[in-house]
This record gives sequence, C-alpha cells and structure tokens, in this order.
Amino acid sequence: MPLPPAPEFKPFPRPEAVVQAGPARFTVLTDRLIRMEYSPEQHFEDRPSQVFWFREQPVPDFEARRSGDWLEIETGFLLLRYRLTPRGFDRSTLSVRLKQNGANWHFGDATRRAGNLKGTTRTLDMDSGSTRLDDGLLSLKGWSVVDDSAALVFNESGWLEPRPVRQPDLYFFGYGRDYAACLRDYTRVAGAVPMVPRYLLGNWWSRYWAYTQAELQSLMDDFREHEVPLSVCIVDMDWHVTKTGNSSDGWTGYTWNRELFPDPEGFIQWLHAQGLKTALNLHPARGIHPHEGQYEAMAGWMGLDPGTKEPIPFDLTDPRFAEGYFEILHHPYEQAGVDFWWIDWQQGRKSRLPRLDPLWWLNHLHYQDLGRDGRKRPFVFSRWGGLGNHRNPIGFSGDTFVQWRSLAFQPYFTATAANVGYGWWSHDIGGHMFQDRTPELYLRWVQFGVFSPILRLHSTNKPALDRRPWGKPERVFQAARSAMQLRHALIPYLYTMAWRFHQTGLAPVTPMYYRDPDDPAAYRARDQYWFGTELVVAPFVRPAGRGGLSRRRLWLPDGQWTDFFSGEALSGGWQTVCGAFERIPVFARAGAIVPLGPRAGWGGIENPTELDIHVFPGAENAFDLYEDDGETVAYLQGKHALTPLRLFRRGAGWVFRYGPVQGDAAQVPAERTIRVHLRGVGAGTTASLPGAYDPAARSLVLQAVQVLPTGTVEIEFHPQAS
Repeated sequence: MPLPPAPEFKPFPRPEAVVQAGPARFTVLTDRLIRMEYSPEQHFEDRPSQVFWFREQPVPDFEARRSGDWLEIETGFLLLRYRLTPRGFDRSTLSVRLKQNGANWHFGDATRRAGNLKGTTRTLDMDSGSTRLDDGLLSLKGWSVVDDSAALVFNESGWLEPRPVRQPDLYFFGYGRDYAACLRDYTRVAGAVPMVPRYLLGNWWSRYWAYTQAELQSLMDDFREHEVPLSVCIVDMDWHVTKTGNSSDGWTGYTWNRELFPDPEGFIQWLHAQGLKTALNLHPARGIHPHEGQYEAMAGWMGLDPGTKEPIPFDLTDPRFAEGYFEILHHPYEQAGVDFWWIDWQQGRKSRLPRLDPLWWLNHLHYQDLGRDGRKRPFVFSRWGGLGNHRNPIGFSGDTFVQWRSLAFQPYFTATAANVGYGWWSHDIGGHMFQDRTPELYLRWVQFGVFSPILRLHSTNKPALDRRPWGKPERVFQAARSAMQLRHALIPYLYTMAWRFHQTGLAPVTPMYYRDPDDPAAYRARDQYWFGTELVVAPFVRPAGRGGLSRRRLWLPDGQWTDFFSGEALSGGWQTVCGAFERIPVFARAGAIVPLGPRAGWGGIENPTELDIHVFPGAENAFDLYEDDGETVAYLQGKHALTPLRLFRRGAGWVFRYGPVQGDAAQVPAERTIRVHLRGVGAGTTASLPGAYDPAARSLVLQAVQVLPTGTVEIEFHPQAS
C-alpha cells in the first residue's frame, strides 16, 4: 500500500543566489524576496518546509558588498544591511530598506506595525460577522515577514519532521504597493495555486440531512424540472452508519448506511448520469470502531487483534496508519465513483508530532492522494489549515449564523483571503444555523454566491432552513433561479480567472486596493471587490428599506463604468445605488470583455459551443479565454488553449477581434457560435454585422457567427453614447 506520492520539491537555491557571512546566510530568491537565516554552528536548513518548496529560482540582479563587519545586499527594490557580531540578528544588526517608498524594517518588527491588510482564518464556524483574521502577506508599508523558524520540514520520503534546532529563518517580502508582485513571488517560492476542476464552478447542493437514496434522487430531479442547474451533489455525514451500538458517537464513519442507501454504487452512477459529481462528508478524528465494515482489515494492517473490538485511533502522523487510511478506507469508494471528499475537521490543532496542525497535514495528504494516478486533477474540500494550504484548494468556511451581518462580512472575508493566496472559499450560501427569518436574505446570499469563488447551497438539519429556490415565494424563486442560471453561464469567464490564479497568484476575487493601492477609498470599500479582471461587484448585504428597495454605498475607481445588467453609464467615485430583489450591483470597467456561455436550466459546465461575448467600449483591452479538458492535469503539459479577444481603436471607430485559438486547439469545440453584445451603447450604434438593439440593457446584440478554432472574426463598430 503506497503512501500518497510526495510532491516534486525544488528546495535548493542556485548557489550564486546565496550570500553567507559567518553564521548568517541570505538567499536572494527574487528582487523583492530574501530569505534570512542565522545558525551559530552554520547548520542551515535546506529541506523544503511546510510553506516554502521551490527555492530554486532564476537569480535576480543584485550586488553583495562587504565593508568591515557590515554586509550590504542590494537589489533593484531592496537594500539589506547586516552587521556581523556575536549578537546575531537583532534590531541593530539586521535591517531592510524598501527603495521604492523608503520604508525601513528592523529585525523584530511585527507585521502589524506595518499596517497589515490581513489574510484569512481557519473557519467561520459560529460566525455572526466578527471573526478575527490572521495576518496576511500585504501591508500598507509595503513589507511583510514570514517567520518559518518553527515550521516542520519534509524528509526524503516526503514525510514531515521537526527541525533539529530552532533558529531564525525568515522570509522578507518587500514590494511597496505592488501587491501583485508580492503574491507572484510568494506562489513562485511556495508553489502555484493548482487549477481546480471546471465542474466545481457550477452550483452545488449540500445539506446536513438524513436523506434516503430515493429522496436525493427525487430532489435532483426537482432541480432539473425547475430548471435550476447543478454540477455537484454532496452527501453529508448520514451517508454512513451513525447509530453504532458502541463507544463511537457516530460522527466518524466509513460504512454505508444501507437503510438510507440500499444501492450506493447505483446511486453514484445515477448522479454521474445526470452530469453531477459527488462527495462524501468525513469527520475522521474518532478513528475506526468495530461496527465498521473495514475494521478487521484496518486492524490487521495495523497489527492489532480485531477480536478485542478496541477502536483504532486516528493518527495521520503515523505513516503506517496513513497508508491504511487511504487504501482501505477511501480508495474503494473512489473506485466506486466518489469524486472527492469533504473533510469536516473540527477537532483542534494538536497532533502527536509537535507543532503539526493535523488539519494542515490532512489537507496535504488528501490532496496528494487524490492525484496519485498522475492524471486526475486533485483538490480537497476542507477548512483552511494555514500558510501553504493555498496549494490544496478548496476551502469550506464553516457553520455561519443565518443573519444579515454574517452575509455582510463574507465579501470582505472572501476578498481578503487573496492576501495569502487562498482564493477558493466556499460558503454556506443562505447561512447554516438558527432562524431563517426572511426570503430576502436567502436571495441576497445566492446573488453574492453567483459572484463568489464557489456557490454551494447548504444548511443544518432544521426543516425550516429550506435552500431549494422553489421553496421560496415566487418572486424570490424566479430571481434565485435566474441568478443560478447566470452562474453556469459565467463559467467561461470564471475558469479563465482560475487560470490567471494558477499563473500569477491573483485570486478570482480580490480587494479593491489591488488595482488602486494609492487611493484611500480603495481600502474603505471593504464589502465590494474585483471579480476577475473585468468586473466590480458590490452585493446588497442589508435588508431592503422603504418601498422594498435595497440600498448601498459603493466606490468605483476613476474612469467610466457600465452597470453590467442595465447598461447604465456611471463615473468613478463614491455613489449610492438602489435596487429591487432582482438587481445585483455588478459593474464593468471601460473596455471590459466578458465571455459567457448560454443560459441553461441544466448542464452548461463544459467548454461551450456557443459564446455570448459582452464588450463594453471605452478603452482598449485584451482578454484571453482559457480552456482545457477541465478535469486532468494535462494542462501542466501544455494541453490547453487560449483564444484571444481584443478590443482596440481603428481610426474614428473600434474593432473587436476574436481568435484564432492559440495552443492546443483540440481543447475547444470544433466549431463555435459567437454572439457579440456591444454594451452600454446608444440605439444609433453601427457595426459591420447586423444586429438588434436591446433598450433594457442598452446593448446592440450582433448577429451570431460561426467560427473554427483557426478562424478569426473581426467586427468594426462606431458606438453612440447611450
């Protein structure tokens, strides 16, 4: 039984990037990132740590100068000064100056002193809008330090172990206000965010409820009948036996409850036939008890006497246990069709290996194991385990209260997590527990979910907490269905943002200050965010006032903007918007290009044969639509395609150009129909293709054209102000 395969680390920096001064060692990883170590015995740690795996990087231009007992290392952005004394690292011996803004860091300075912009936290369990966030990688002063001194390291077998000696090991990031550069450097050295499977970007159904197999199948049929598309159906913990008849409390389980699921293999096959993926919920901390069907095999594997009927403790720090845990308890279910696991760890941060958070290790091993065949695209669905878990998407944010203030916190929480590269949060859309007092709150949560990384309907096992859209009043149902259909149409755009995340470290949802770091307003606009490169979203997160209209204050950066749905023109600055139930405040920047798939009542996950491309004139722009097979790691070998979409001026008019496909054209449909929507324009707009004007959206919808992967479509147009 093999352990999950170890990652392919590259922990050794190039020798020419290393400067040693006696017991101090400095590694210039990039021109804005320097590793700083101190070892009196000059025993430095070269193995990969939990966070930093790829220290082998191109050597940036830098100069190392020595004068007496002083060492200076200067890059294009940083000036490090170190004085060689028996004191080692302290405030008087080690400092770094940021050349771009003049900020100075001295050894021992806390990140909070730099105006840290925060990162994320383990969970929103029991949250009502006030969860404290851990520090992130970005700060107002333009520097941050990751103290890696106590982090565990990987041995040659890919297993974690403590460092022999704890000694200073710091990573200094100095980037000024170039936040994208910081995240790019972090994901270069700590590892890229992997591509998630495309199907995860559709709508999910999940509920803590003891469904029978027939009830869940009927529910999925109801979603299809009501034209509310889904891509994932999760089965919560009642899939397994919970009434155990022994010391187990029933939360941990690995044996199908045959009373509820008489034919589990057939059930999974049925889900797959509907175009749905599925996951099973895990609470692994309680171990394996004698009622489990796998108990005897697991006891034998661990060298225990199954006749004792004693529970087998959960201990993922034991390589022997870990082998059996995956091979005996999990792999048979995956062979039967389980697509992934929901790791619902709520049992603390201690393990038998000192300083190891079991959640971090659980996420790491499950991620590596799911990709063991070298073909399947792995991921986990779990809580945040700390720095380095950006390599193990996606996050489950926990059991929130059904309250407006819980919803109001989630836009800020989701965007701020980008500051540690953790951009794939999944929230309990609608809230998890307590009273569901208004259908309006449910709808606003769904609308936020459409423009969040993952949309997953969920609640606890309370009958009144109904997350089915058609269980709400008709107007709310219609608006929720429209929103969930839009979510599937958005997948081409959002999947392209997943590729950007993989390539650059910039998450699909980012704070406003990423684009406008020198504008104080960008930091005050906390409950709105960039949704990809083209759109700003400012969801309604408070109840409607008089007249049934929701109201909110929002900020748009300087320039011209267009309401994504109405086509209304807006200028940058602070403003107030109002809207009925159906309105979602989404705004496209001048020049935005947003490719959408067709609206569908079911499906819509695959690379679409039809594209509706929404173009917002006003500035030149380039957008590269990304596509691959959606489920395997073949994208790492270049099996992916980029279709260039370009908007540029020509003389007194404008041109939109589509194609041709670049890269592996086999990844896109053999023939595709595209329809261009010129948005926010007046009825007098003219184009080289015939079209029909839609006054409700201030949009000229051009005639659809068919194009091959090798083909190009070029449209000239002259917009008229709307």
